[in-house]
Amino acid sequence: MNRARIFTVIALAVVISSWFIFDLGDYFTLANAKAQQQSLIEQIQNAPILSSLAYFALYVLITALSLPGAAIVTLLSGALFGFWWALILVSFASSIGATLAFLLSRFLLRDWVSQRFGERFKAINQGVEKDGPFYLLTLRLIPIFPFFLINLALGLTQMKTRTFYWVSQLGMLLGTAVYINAGTQLGQIESLGDIVSAPILISFTLLGLFPLMAKKIISLVQNRRIYQAWQDQKPKQFDRNLIVIGAGAGGLVSAYIAATVKAKVTLIEKDKMGGDCLNTGCVPSKALIRAAGCAHEIAQSQRFGLTSGPVSVDFEQVMAHVHQAITDIEPHDSIERYSQLGVECITGNAQILSPWHVRVNDQTLSCQHMVIATGASPWVPEFEGVQASDFYTSDTLWKMTTQPKKLLLLGGGPIGCELAQSFCRLGSDVHLLELAEQLLIREDSDCSDMVAQQLNHDGVHLHLGSQVQRIEKTEQGYRVHIQQGEQTSSFEVDCMIAAIGRRAHTQGFGLENLELDYNANGTIKVNDYLQTKFPNIFAVGDVAGPYQLTHAASHQAWHAAVNALFGIVKKFKVSYQALPAVTYTAPELARVGLNEKEALAQGIAFEVTRFDIGDLDRALADRYKHGLIKVLTVQGKDKILGATIVGPHAGELLCEYTLAMRHGLGLNKILATVHPYPTLSEANKYVAGEWKRAHAPERLMPWLERFHTWRRKK
Repeated sequence: MNRARIFTVIALAVVISSWFIFDLGDYFTLANAKAQQQSLIEQIQNAPILSSLAYFALYVLITALSLPGAAIVTLLSGALFGFWWALILVSFASSIGATLAFLLSRFLLRDWVSQRFGERFKAINQGVEKDGPFYLLTLRLIPIFPFFLINLALGLTQMKTRTFYWVSQLGMLLGTAVYINAGTQLGQIESLGDIVSAPILISFTLLGLFPLMAKKIISLVQNRRIYQAWQDQKPKQFDRNLIVIGAGAGGLVSAYIAATVKAKVTLIEKDKMGGDCLNTGCVPSKALIRAAGCAHEIAQSQRFGLTSGPVSVDFEQVMAHVHQAITDIEPHDSIERYSQLGVECITGNAQILSPWHVRVNDQTLSCQHMVIATGASPWVPEFEGVQASDFYTSDTLWKMTTQPKKLLLLGGGPIGCELAQSFCRLGSDVHLLELAEQLLIREDSDCSDMVAQQLNHDGVHLHLGSQVQRIEKTEQGYRVHIQQGEQTSSFEVDCMIAAIGRRAHTQGFGLENLELDYNANGTIKVNDYLQTKFPNIFAVGDVAGPYQLTHAASHQAWHAAVNALFGIVKKFKVSYQALPAVTYTAPELARVGLNEKEALAQGIAFEVTRFDIGDLDRALADRYKHGLIKVLTVQGKDKILGATIVGPHAGELLCEYTLAMRHGLGLNKILATVHPYPTLSEANKYVAGEWKRAHAPERLMPWLERFHTWRRKK
């Protein structure tokens, strides 16, 4: 705390303590107001301007310091100055005093609150920025809310001072008028309850609801304006409750939810059911990783006293295994299954004609609501000498029949790292190029470094902080010229895979007709309820972001379907607070919630507790030497802010932390849970034990030692 704050706190403490020490509040009682009324009137008549200024300053001081007595001073103003002059004095004095209290709260406490509560407080500020004036006006119009608490609470937010002032000036006017009018009849008042009776309080409360009703009316007007150009196309009746475009994870779950609650739903897919996850993403990549991991285990089997010859990889059979995995899972996402669930499935190119109409296969369908779940596709750069078509992507590499001998992988994110390690373990000579100085740039460097060390140990050539200068076609394939800092180098490859990002699918199915709003990265802009500019049209999954994860799309899909079908009764905001993510390298890197990098960027105070998985009995038996668990908690508390695990089966181990965060369980609960021995899951208990040891009541320990010594000698 700087000197200015220290001085302010001391000054406030002196003034407020003096108020109570010298019983100054006794002067601001109803009985005293009545007793002093006549003498004060005489003073005002002798010096009206000076008396008005003194009264104004006193009122500002009481309000600014949140001292008791404002109600009595307001009453007294009516008795002393008459209704209209008192209304002017009190209206401005109360608003100025409230604004000073607002600024004091901001000066003394806002930085501390912002640092301590970080992202959660950021969300509050976003709400205040959007709807703050409405809520402040509502609170000002309802007298049951203590005004001084409103002043202090809003001072912690990012609300503009001028907004706070004018809303307060307007909102407090009516209540001030009631008190002043009562004050003109001060002699007849026996208690403050005579002024604000139950009927008046109810009337004020109903009046206070007016801003919320006004907000609703404004929302209806805005929606009407959005739909204005389409009103002549809106059908009087709808064929369907919901149309879902795209049968990936987000689309499938949206359709499933709708069918489960007996809504009439149509699912449109132009290509294959299951989307990227089944056909080109999660399923084939994990099948490839499994094959590569098996080859690696065989090659390393001598660690366990086993001997084997060199591993021979039949790449065609590896790819056959990959495609068999897709075939085995296809029935789960098939047209047959979803038709049995009650979903109308149509294969064809959807064209959105209006907010309520979709054309597919020469038929036009109408719906009350629509979910866009069209996914994304890999982005491929073009370099001097080569075109985008020269690159494989995570979508197209599954067509490979021949294993590349020398491979370039662009991109050090999860997909790039997984593919680089897999191809390397299958026998390819792999170069992985990443523009940043770190793999998995969103993760903490100590965690991503463990993955990088293993990739390097496996034989992947890592080029971090590097960029492609140009690529030349050769008879054998390609010569890649790169720059890393001040150094340049080149190498030969016969195959290239781009894994540097994905772009949302927003073209080719009529979205341009709706003129939706988009984010800077090309995804569709949605609100907290996953609604687009048109409230009846929702977007989920990769096309909406912010996370390109199958389970994130499914999570969004539940919210979109429920909000679409039942939003007239209740809407649910989507939350990503406990959203897990896993990079399926070896070791795996799994995370839920915040890591150190994000917590520091958001200004959140935290503690870190670590445990080395290599110290675990099961890890030692399985010869897993490296790995860690890192848990972030609130300072001094066991509340979990986030957890990162690097090690074998990290994705499975992470579930315990995801559950704990979702249901508000802390490390003490994990420590009290029995974990089977010997398992890797014990690592979660051990990290909780590390936290407990660090927070042991040290001052109590000498007394416990004395207690036990006393018992021995008793």
